[in-house]
Amino acid sequence: MDDKELVLMYEARDESVFPKTLEKYGRYARFIADNILSDERDGEECVNDALLAVWNSIPPNKPDSLKAYIARLVRNTALDRIRKQSADKRRADRLSDALGELEECAGGTTPEEELDAKQLKELINCFVGTLEKKQRIAFVKRYWYLCTPAQIADDLDMKVNAVNVMLHRTREQLKVFIRKAGYDV
Repeated sequence: MDDKELVLMYEARDESVFPKTLEKYGRYARFIADNILSDERDGEECVNDALLAVWNSIPPNKPDSLKAYIARLVRNTALDRIRKQSADKRRADRLSDALGELEECAGGTTPEEELDAKQLKELINCFVGTLEKKQRIAFVKRYWYLCTPAQIADDLDMKVNAVNVMLHRTREQLKVFIRKAGYDV
């Protein structure tokens, strides 16, 4: 079943869309949620919450890529859960670690404070497009999927130290790229 058929089922409010969506995108959604949350039960709840968000947002939304739409909702749901847990527990986590690494590219402030979110998204997308394949994969895995350097090293058949060095150099390149775009970092 393709995305258009699934979207039509959501629009028709056909509840049989849930198992079909899980069959097609469940593993992908769980990878994202489990990787961010590091807890299987939280990951499962997050995926369910995200699917409910899909149900509640289609219509009026009509995504071209249901996979990307689900991925964004799962990621946002997982990040919201982490923020809530962090606010309650005031603990360090993968989100803080990964975003902390990017903070140095934005002059010591969070990217949201330094740049308008839309401009930042456009700049980063443009920057990622300039990277070599391995760099691009490592960057996206680290800062979108929030994979650990060890996971990235395993996926790319590299040593963890090499991944850390590559990510550091990529962040340095990002700083230069942002400066060239006219921002002071």
